[in-house]
Amino acid sequence: MELYDGLLTRRSQRIYTGALIPEEEITKIIKAGMYAPSAKNARPWHFIVIDDRDIMKEIMKVHPYSLMLANTSHAVLVCGDEKLHNGEGYYKLDCSAATQNILLAAHGLGYGAVWLGIEPKEDRINAMRVIFGLPDYIHPLSLVSIGVPDWKNVNLPDRFEPGKIRRNKW
Repeated sequence: MELYDGLLTRRSQRIYTGALIPEEEITKIIKAGMYAPSAKNARPWHFIVIDDRDIMKEIMKVHPYSLMLANTSHAVLVCGDEKLHNGEGYYKLDCSAATQNILLAAHGLGYGAVWLGIEPKEDRINAMRVIFGLPDYIHPLSLVSIGVPDWKNVNLPDRFEPGKIRRNKW
């Protein structure tokens, strides 16, 4: 798949076949996350790969939009490390870029994925801290569900909005 086409055709995928993705493919997807840009190349991210069904069930109890985890192959919790980031809050930007790379890598390899927001919801942040035993300086930012997609009627809407483009000034 060409990169540009991948950018335009990636969609949030919430329906999976339940088939497992090989571990070497999950490693490729995580590696893509680690190649995201970060402020001053601080790379303040950590990734928790989840394949334990009991942990998936725990997440589904506390995250209202996580029901797709019942049939996903894996999930990845993207966390920011305040000891590594380039100043207050920069881990949020850097980990968001890593999350996007994970989504695009999954799509490029033929898998489906969806970004489940953790930040800025305090209840979700606290629940992830408990489920994963995170230290205080590690902040859960996003959870990405990754699975073999059950493609049904993939909708490719036209999202190009020329009216939102300005040149040089507002």
